[in-house]
Amino acid sequence: MQNLNDVPTVAKKIIGNVEKVIVGKRRQIILSLVSWFCGGHVLLEDVPGVAKTVLARAMARSVNCLFKRIQCTPDLLPTDVTGVSVFNQKTTEFEFRPGPIFAQVVLTDEINRATPRTQAALLEAMAEGRVTVDGVTHELQPPFLVIATQNPIDHEGTFPLPEAQLDRFLMRFSLGYPSMEEEIRMLDLLEHGHPLEVLEPVVAAADLAAAQQAVRNVYVDPKVRRYITQIVQNTRDNDDVALGGSPRASIALFRTSQALAAVGGRDFVRPDDVKQLTGPVLTHRLILRPESRLRKLTPATVVADVVAEIPVPILTEGRDPSLPLPYDE
Repeated sequence: MQNLNDVPTVAKKIIGNVEKVIVGKRRQIILSLVSWFCGGHVLLEDVPGVAKTVLARAMARSVNCLFKRIQCTPDLLPTDVTGVSVFNQKTTEFEFRPGPIFAQVVLTDEINRATPRTQAALLEAMAEGRVTVDGVTHELQPPFLVIATQNPIDHEGTFPLPEAQLDRFLMRFSLGYPSMEEEIRMLDLLEHGHPLEVLEPVVAAADLAAAQQAVRNVYVDPKVRRYITQIVQNTRDNDDVALGGSPRASIALFRTSQALAAVGGRDFVRPDDVKQLTGPVLTHRLILRPESRLRKLTPATVVADVVAEIPVPILTEGRDPSLPLPYDE
């Protein structure tokens, strides 16, 4: 494919298919898809029972990708994730048996319950797209997506992700509870069985891989580029922030803005695309000062204040700025 005009069609098919099993979470579905289009990974921080696993399974089925789930526990070893070489007595040679990380969509459930060593093995695969076992490098099959989850309430027996590892996730966001009407509709869908059991693929994995290449052709005006870098720069200079966004944060905001614009059917990025993504892309990359946390400030409020203080650039390239964001559909 690699045609930018085909990206919104692929996105619409996947979003519509996932919404057959998840009610009222279009924004989160779009964010997950944007991350996948960018080749990035998602950290879902939410309480149990809000369809985090269903989201991962539905996305995998929609694209006909191999899905694996890793249930993280303190005794999980790195080889339980990456795989291990086993001696074959018949051939008198070692054979590599791949672990669950070799799927295309990997759900890492409660990643903060795994030990730092196992977390490092997971995040190495996420960053490099390959795994090295016993000196042999094995490539992971694209399109590769890790959706990791963690419970923000239960901290007993956990190993919190350090900032350097949090920075490896392209986005972090929550699904949240549904409204009463959405929950009633969910009960209607589940009355005779789970709709996930009959969910069919709507696009091929090759189409999504091509979309990953196509979204990089989305035009980003120099004014928007400066707007992106100014936002990240201001997080570093903010009095309430001990550690601001790194250059990786600027790259992440740039790439996700391209993907969101493509999902919305545009070949250029609007400042509104950037503003919609600052929360999911930046909040987990900031460390607030202790005195700021004592004043009940959160990274989300700091990012919102930073964005509010920066003038929004006005584009004069003749492109139509009135096209709706996909959130508004």
